[in-house]
Amino acid sequence: MNTATATDGLSMARAIEDIVLAEAGPSEQKRTLTEPLVNALWDSGLMQFMNPAAAGGHEPNFSELIETWIEMARQDGSFGWIGIANLPSACFAAAYLPDEGFKQIFSANDNRVTMGGQFFPNGTGEKVEGGYKVTGAWQFGSGTGHSEYVCAGFLPMENGEMIMADETMPQMLVAVVPREQVKFTDGWFVQGLKGSGSYNYELTEVFVPESHTYPLFTRSPQRGGSLYKFGLMPLTGCGHAAWALGIARSAIDDVRELAISKVRMGDDSSVAHKLTFQKDLSLHEGQWRAARAGVLNIYTEMEERIAAGEELSPQMRADMRIAANFATDASREIVQWAHLAAGTTAIREGSRLERAFRDMYTGTQHAFISEKIYTEAGKLMLGLIEDSTAL
Repeated sequence: MNTATATDGLSMARAIEDIVLAEAGPSEQKRTLTEPLVNALWDSGLMQFMNPAAAGGHEPNFSELIETWIEMARQDGSFGWIGIANLPSACFAAAYLPDEGFKQIFSANDNRVTMGGQFFPNGTGEKVEGGYKVTGAWQFGSGTGHSEYVCAGFLPMENGEMIMADETMPQMLVAVVPREQVKFTDGWFVQGLKGSGSYNYELTEVFVPESHTYPLFTRSPQRGGSLYKFGLMPLTGCGHAAWALGIARSAIDDVRELAISKVRMGDDSSVAHKLTFQKDLSLHEGQWRAARAGVLNIYTEMEERIAAGEELSPQMRADMRIAANFATDASREIVQWAHLAAGTTAIREGSRLERAFRDMYTGTQHAFISEKIYTEAGKLMLGLIEDSTAL
């Protein structure tokens, strides 16, 4: 299919499914996406799909974005992870960088810019004339294996002291750094998501112009529409939920197809004829549909409220994170069931069921989806706190 004819994210993703499936194994062996798959992401339009229009993007609504992410992860976990790593990394920089930085990074490269990295402020940046000298070490820089620019969260410093945002919180910034200025230490030898190229990396007193930085928690886009008024945290949570739903979707589809033909040793009929499997299949299908609906409903509602002029409140952020956490927990349970139901097929290398199990249990180790989200949201609901940076 000519990928250039696709005009929405879901169609873009479906247009390159054959390439994704063919390159899933080679990407795992290489430990980062292969060149044909990276090229397909660009040729399809997916790589800049999430960007503001000024950076060649589509500015999707949440419904379209979620369905696109689900489809990418359904095809392959590492490919889906790139969807929630490279696409947001570029869109955040395109939306939040000052004009000078945007021109130097995006406009100067005809908007063909791939970004990945780690946003947690694991570095420090001493303030100097025109910018910062950034030093630090970051782990699990998703999508950095094929990125021209690397993002790195850091704490700005002045004369060795943290620059404070208020009385209790330091400022936190994101630096956007050319690949050639980054020292990669790799470290990506893992159980799952092997093809995502999520390398460790370091910076040592690298000068980063102020125009190549933006506030980590900003919700004030310099360009683009209401999607970018949500900021990094809600969009990242949405991505994790959609990714998990996509992995779970592939597991349900694959185990259902397998059950129709698989006859286990000692049985006289296929797995599909077992009452327990029939019950569990419909139960987990319902669980998946409910989790997907919950994510779509809450994010669509919030999108409408922000577009109508509301400010994003702590409770609104909490509601989105609860939905994302629940969808991830439900998806993990679904994948575990499918793995057990598939029997020995699910342990054979090359099986998507085997890869889905590894990918799910790797992706859900991410700190962004955790029990802490539930407890912080619960505190907010009980009136014990007014806000939380975890949300």
